[in-house]
Amino acid sequence: MKKKYYLLACGMLLLIGCTKNTDMYDPSLVEQRATEHANDVFGVSFDANQTWSTTTTGEVTINAGSDISRVQVLVSIAETDEDGEVYSSMKVLNEAETNGQASIKLSYDAPANNQGLYVAFISEKGYSVQKVSGNTVSYQKANNRRALSQEYVYPDESTLVIDNIVASYANTRGWIKDEMLYQMADYQSKKMDAVDYDSEFKEVFNKMVFSYFVNKAKNLPLVKSSGLYNEKVYPFTTGKEPIIVSPVYKRDGSPNYGYEIYNSELYYYYFKDEDLANQADPIAYLKSLPKYKALQFSDSYAMTDENVTGKHGAYALVFWGDGTPQKGTQGSLIFPKGYKIGFMVRSNTHKDGNNSTKEIGDKKQGELYGDGRLNDKINLFGNFKSSGLGANDPRAAWLTLNDRLLLCWESGCDADFNDIILDVEGGVEGIIVPPEPEENIYTYCFEDTEIGDYDLNDVVIKAKRISDTKVEYSLVACGASDELYIKNIVSNSIINDQKEVHSLFGVTGRPFINTIKGAEVIAPVVVTVTVPSSFSLADPNTAPIVFNKTRNKTVELAKIGQNPHGLMIPYDFKYPLELVCIKNAYLKFNEWGQNAITSTDWYKSPVKSNIYE
Repeated sequence: MKKKYYLLACGMLLLIGCTKNTDMYDPSLVEQRATEHANDVFGVSFDANQTWSTTTTGEVTINAGSDISRVQVLVSIAETDEDGEVYSSMKVLNEAETNGQASIKLSYDAPANNQGLYVAFISEKGYSVQKVSGNTVSYQKANNRRALSQEYVYPDESTLVIDNIVASYANTRGWIKDEMLYQMADYQSKKMDAVDYDSEFKEVFNKMVFSYFVNKAKNLPLVKSSGLYNEKVYPFTTGKEPIIVSPVYKRDGSPNYGYEIYNSELYYYYFKDEDLANQADPIAYLKSLPKYKALQFSDSYAMTDENVTGKHGAYALVFWGDGTPQKGTQGSLIFPKGYKIGFMVRSNTHKDGNNSTKEIGDKKQGELYGDGRLNDKINLFGNFKSSGLGANDPRAAWLTLNDRLLLCWESGCDADFNDIILDVEGGVEGIIVPPEPEENIYTYCFEDTEIGDYDLNDVVIKAKRISDTKVEYSLVACGASDELYIKNIVSNSIINDQKEVHSLFGVTGRPFINTIKGAEVIAPVVVTVTVPSSFSLADPNTAPIVFNKTRNKTVELAKIGQNPHGLMIPYDFKYPLELVCIKNAYLKFNEWGQNAITSTDWYKSPVKSNIYE
């Protein structure tokens, strides 16, 4: 509480304690004065039926298969990037180990303004997501698809013949001596019809993949966190069936950036571990291997196709034997077991039409490898270097979703790894990279009395549910100088109702903590507490409570018809700076306060100069 409001509060208590015949405390007058003060601060009168809740709670019954070890309840919410573009973000609301149980019930607290609930089924084989319809979800194995031989009509092997051999861009630039590219004739005739994804999987694909590889984000650390990059990016061949590659997504900003993907081609190469191990220079060996054209994206997309998910035909990779093939060499559809497969995208934009550029270095022409060790020149060349990727950084990353193996490419000039996405199926194994999302964050914001400046930062606590019986709380800010205590988080020896809030941060006195821009940043106080499986973060009976000992005042989450002195926001909320009223940090707050069904996502649109970051 700031001093000016302390004086105001004292004056109000003196006024309401005086009557004609006796001194008395009248709670109704306290509430009335608090409402009058709030109306003055906010400049509006709030809806008497406003509950101050932006959260919906519920429970999902999950029927899991015998091979499922863990389940999660997910929510999809709309986010807006710095350019105003809206994208979907998946968050975990609750999760539990199955421990052999066939059925599990998980409670959840979700943002009321959401795009749907989902359940993730997790096993050692991967990560499968299904949409929640009603309150029960039963695991449906995604691998019930038909065998490849039933799903595809393979090209006649007699047509799989090397027809053309050309030098790579790296070769012509002197980077990789003698690197050659091997091509068949008429790739359009090699294209196989493919059954498109169903609508539910397209929805899951779009929400999961682009929540993981967020568009325009710098996603390289995420790629590296999987461990499956560079020398570990290679899947093994099984020797059992053909390897099928399907383009399923492209996004290159066409036509603004030269129809990059439309003018690109996919290549592959293969080798045995023992052959690589015998090389004095393994990287030079990989660079020297023949690179075989698998497809040209212009056979699968129109020039202006953009941000569309679905199978755009399918192509079988061809095994050409060992060594260096010649024109006329015939290939086969089955790779022997034990080879490693690598991939490369050859960018090949032109000068004509909308692809016109002034400088040769600005043209998107070059070979981009999934194995970053082969990108030591191209990542630092011309337009490609604007991605910010280092000399040995990868250009591709794997994801496994609903028993599908997805290869996600960074072919352009950022590092979001979602420019091209390929579905790779059939005769490969050894890659599992589940796109597990992060836990949803909930933010509790309090004024330390009902007569305040409503910057809602006197006490700020963030929480996330890390399992069905564990909640992590983080005390992140204290914008008050009164003596404050936190109640209802008492299952540990760190935060409890006997420890003053400022002292928890390890500071002397009662300074403002993490509410003033440019001031010292103090690390949050983090604790994990055990809760019952039925626990709700939105329940006011179990939510954190602030006790102001200086004024002998308890502040809880605001109830229906009250003023917004305590809020729980189901979001990683950027709270206002010191002395900045929440209405000035979030311009839609008053709209929501006056009408509970409008602007329910007010907390996603801050005035950046007025929030603490």
